[in-house]
Amino acid sequence: MSGKVYLMGSGPGKLDYLTLRAFKLLSKAEVLIYDALVDSQILEFVPSNCLKIDVGKRGGLPSTEQATINQLLIEYCQKGKNVVRLKSGDPLIFGRVYPEMRSLHDAGCSFELVPGITSALAAPLLAGIPLTDKDKGRCFAVFSGHDTDILDWSALAKIETLVILMGGKSLAIIIEKLQAHGRSSDEPIAIIRNCSLVTQQIWFGTLADILDQTLDVSLSPSIIIIGQVVNLRIMSDHLPLRGQTILVTRAAEQSSQFSHLLLEQGANVIEMPALEIRPPSSWQGLDHAIANLNQFDWLILTSANGVEYFFNRLATLGKDTRALFGVKIAVVGKKTAATLKQHGIQPDFIPPEYVADSLCDHFPETLTQKKILFPRVETGGREVLVKDLTQRGATVIEVAAYESGCPETIDLQVGIALQQHQINIITFASSKTVQNFYTLIQQISNTPLSLLENVCIASIGPQTSKTCLELLGRVDLEAKEYTLEGLTDAIIQLIRSK
Repeated sequence: MSGKVYLMGSGPGKLDYLTLRAFKLLSKAEVLIYDALVDSQILEFVPSNCLKIDVGKRGGLPSTEQATINQLLIEYCQKGKNVVRLKSGDPLIFGRVYPEMRSLHDAGCSFELVPGITSALAAPLLAGIPLTDKDKGRCFAVFSGHDTDILDWSALAKIETLVILMGGKSLAIIIEKLQAHGRSSDEPIAIIRNCSLVTQQIWFGTLADILDQTLDVSLSPSIIIIGQVVNLRIMSDHLPLRGQTILVTRAAEQSSQFSHLLLEQGANVIEMPALEIRPPSSWQGLDHAIANLNQFDWLILTSANGVEYFFNRLATLGKDTRALFGVKIAVVGKKTAATLKQHGIQPDFIPPEYVADSLCDHFPETLTQKKILFPRVETGGREVLVKDLTQRGATVIEVAAYESGCPETIDLQVGIALQQHQINIITFASSKTVQNFYTLIQQISNTPLSLLENVCIASIGPQTSKTCLELLGRVDLEAKEYTLEGLTDAIIQLIRSK
């Protein structure tokens, strides 16, 4: 069999800027040999049985020798494998791909070059800086800031716009060289660090003051733009949350619908696993209830987790939705209702405002002598609903359907972002996430609440807000509609009002 190597660029960092061609090839890769990529989510697109080999290749840090990488590409290609060699940006712009092309060519291995969006173009664009302009930017040059001694600074100083990759460590030398060859100290400069990512930062200044602005700041990886076009910067206003870094607390095992809503509005989103969802300590109670479903009048489900664990257990016991014949279903929350509909069932009742507090007041029939099954979290759930139902004459059978716990350690990325005060807004969609968040931040600070200074604390509803007040001392924003969409809208209104 003859294999093939795809020398591929992954784009400037964020997963959104991966090309369609790259996505298709990644989904069929048998071997993935990759650099220290900016967005690790890209690796999730390869098949589960794909061999993944991390070869580093991040400037200034330990990495695999180029000769070893060349040999890996040849070896797996000759074994008949589809090999993806994944680099950040575009592979032919300071991607050091030529030695790999040469080695593959000399070994008679088939290869294909797959372009990626280079950060040299993406970074200024995403910062609203036009690289060209009919008056102030008729040409631009792109160069690396690694080897400043070999560059023709006299020629570079005459070019209207300069784009510099890998120049963070040599910024002082670059400024000195340009000024020595006639560039004005008032020349505008922009530095864009971690282009397109949630940790993106931008500094604007002049050659005279930019060093003071970035003193003691790591500028790697960054793109530097020098020229009058920097002053033409206009940011798009169709993304109201652009420039806001929002921490979303969520269950570790769940993909975040909320994160997607925020990303669509331009936010930088950091997800924090604050809950671990797992099976209950015993299935006995739920199994007994499922075996006697025909004795219940109502089934109440108050979370998407409750829905999933209930129906998974139903299937495990050899039953399906037909076992619910004659049992009405009430759900709390849009997400709970949506999860139930995925199982082909329309709920009989959803309380107004989507909260449990209004379930009893608006229940569609009298609760006297009604028998209700309530599959719920094993520990730490709210007792108010059960108390209200019981006071109104219902018999409530509570059974453990799942358990939620606190992760052992705080996510490293989240810890760094909190300590460096990079987060603008922290969102909470349940009391448990507030409790676990407070427990986790105590691991990284003796004064955990100091990490939240100048950070907006946003809550999905009254009960979550109450826990925020108890543990964090305040709540700055509460959604009017107690849903993820409602919380997103509330955040947008807050930012627009500033």
